Amino acid sequence: MKKVAFHTLGCKLNFAETSTMARNFEAHGYQRVSFDEKADVYVINSCSVTGRADKKSEEALKKARNQNPEARVVMVGCYAQLQPDRIARIQGVDLILGSNEKFRILEYLEDQPPSGKPEIHTCQPGQDRPYHPAYSYGDRTRSFLKVQDGCDYKCSYCTIPLARGGSRNQPVSEIVEEARLLGRSGIREVILTGVNIGDFGKSTGETFQELIAALEKVPGIERYRISSVEPNLLNDDIIRLVGQSKKFLPHFHLPLQSGSDEILGKMRRRYRRDLFRERISAIRQIVPDAFIGVDLIVGFPGEDEKRFRQTMDFISELEASYYHVFSFSPRPNTPAASMKPRVPRETVRERSRMVQEMAEKKKLEFYRKHLGQVREVLFEGTIKNGMNFGFTDNYIRVEAPHEKDLPGSVKKVQLQELTGRDTVRATPVSKTKSKTERHINK
Repeated sequence: MKKVAFHTLGCKLNFAETSTMARNFEAHGYQRVSFDEKADVYVINSCSVTGRADKKSEEALKKARNQNPEARVVMVGCYAQLQPDRIARIQGVDLILGSNEKFRILEYLEDQPPSGKPEIHTCQPGQDRPYHPAYSYGDRTRSFLKVQDGCDYKCSYCTIPLARGGSRNQPVSEIVEEARLLGRSGIREVILTGVNIGDFGKSTGETFQELIAALEKVPGIERYRISSVEPNLLNDDIIRLVGQSKKFLPHFHLPLQSGSDEILGKMRRRYRRDLFRERISAIRQIVPDAFIGVDLIVGFPGEDEKRFRQTMDFISELEASYYHVFSFSPRPNTPAASMKPRVPRETVRERSRMVQEMAEKKKLEFYRKHLGQVREVLFEGTIKNGMNFGFTDNYIRVEAPHEKDLPGSVKKVQLQELTGRDTVRATPVSKTKSKTERHINK
């Protein structure tokens, strides 16, 4: 039996698509093995959001070739779509497939035997791209479900529209059927993923609200999380649906990118500080206990000390729960790549450190605020030092003493104390006696 190994970089969407490709290989008689093992085919599902992501994709390619010089090595995905000629110059790659072509990987492998020269198949600019459904499967507790692909926005620093094309999605009815399948397979939690999921419905005339309402009714799935939504697309109706839902969890993720209106303008973002502040306020009013994650980019061209200080002051005031910071990386064929003045690397590193410190402070504040509360946790199979781990509905990482029925189950726990910078010790409610019970037992 032939063996195939995958290495995935980047976003949750990539992980969903890798899982789908892997199931296709298995259906054709391949055995999936770890990327650290010897395989007949190695597939790197690449990312190109930063220069570091490009480098990691190349390192994975070289690792595959070293592990088995006789294997077929395939680079697929965003980096393959954007820089195929650069990848082709790396010794050992056999096949390079763009974001659309990767779903036909088995066809290309069968049709094109090894020739010693890399084969390249990518979409041309402006070419229509079909929608390819995808979901991850293998983790018995949760799944990433692709609901949208591509983006019609033209942010000045971003290559995603070049790599993945325009916004598109499959009909609500088809996504619901995929969710039903996941529910029947024992998946407890589904994370809705895409490039710009708030833009859902562009190709079907539906809305993201309709999708949420339909998924709410799917039997078997107990929990849904929504991945990143653009702030200008996160309306009050969506927030209310989450707040009233029995399945959609109080967890939001919004890309801010900068707290300076001038920098937001240079980035070609479709909102300014006031709108972002208002969206955070709306979430806090409607879903008070929600976890709110926020993306930031530091070191964008023109971000002088004044504009960075505006960002720091702004994020310190926001009622966010965590900040995920990226250092600006100039991407080929984007307007920002030629923008001036550039921020020195040392300055970018220092600013990144400052935002990360702020992020940890915000997260600890959020965790401490909820100590003593009873929350529902989906426990994972991981056991470390006699502890099981999981996340509350509002995304607080929890550890609890191992019990055989915890992995894969949703349990009510009381949040007891911080055990580290990112974990809270919890006790299952069924094991926690009330004051009255303790008095009676005496």
